Formats: sequence, structure tokens, C-alpha cells
Amino acid sequence: MTMRIAVASDDFRNVTGHAGKACRFLVFDVADGAAPREVERLDLSPDLSIHEFRCDGPHPLFGMRAVIAGSAGAGFVRRLAERGVAAVTTAETDPVTAVARYMAGTLAPAGAHDHDHGAGGGGCGCTCG
Repeated sequence: MTMRIAVASDDFRNVTGHAGKACRFLVFDVADGAAPREVERLDLSPDLSIHEFRCDGPHPLFGMRAVIAGSAGAGFVRRLAERGVAAVTTAETDPVTAVARYMAGTLAPAGAHDHDHGAGGGGCGCTCG
């Protein structure tokens, strides 16, 4: 059985952080015992970032089994979980390695949730202070 896993990647080369505002994702098809295979690159418009998306229709990430990123706020995690998609954060920077280790259950977790909330405080929807 194959599944699709997306990895947030602003440059299509490295795992990047703050999944809620990410617009670029590498999409991998993964089957048990096989190496991850990149099958698509999503370059979404800013209004399709999960941070801006108002759930008024389908979303490309909602068809994934998991979304991997360097960081993710509680709002991102909750919105994906509501659609049966796992949101996974990691310190791993290589997308292929991140997917392979996720599948093996050995993916290193992300460090502390670290991003700029800007002038208004928690506008990203996360629960960190």
C-alpha cells in the first residue's frame, strides 16, 4: 500500500519550518520497504497556506497521510488532524531522509517551537508564548 507524504520545503531542497505559512511542499509516494519517491512539487498561492486557508473547499495537503516540517503551531496540527493527516515536526533537514525515517519510526523530533510572532503576538495560531 502506498501513501503520500508532503514535506515543507521553501527551496525544494531542505525541510523548512513554520508549516502553517508554508506554500511549497515536496510530495513523496511511499510504500513499505521501498525508498521514498518524489512525485510532485506543490507551489501553492499564499491564500492556500494552512494559516490563510478558510476550509471552504478541498486542499492539496488534506490528501496526504502526513506533512513533515521543521516546526508547526497547534492550529496547523489541529486542522490537519481533523482531516486524518499527521503533522510531524523534525530537526532533520533532508526531505528524503525525513520521509524515510518517518516511515521507519526513527525521525528525530524538532527542537523547541521557534518562530517570530511579529508585532501582534500569537497571530500564527500556535499556543507558544
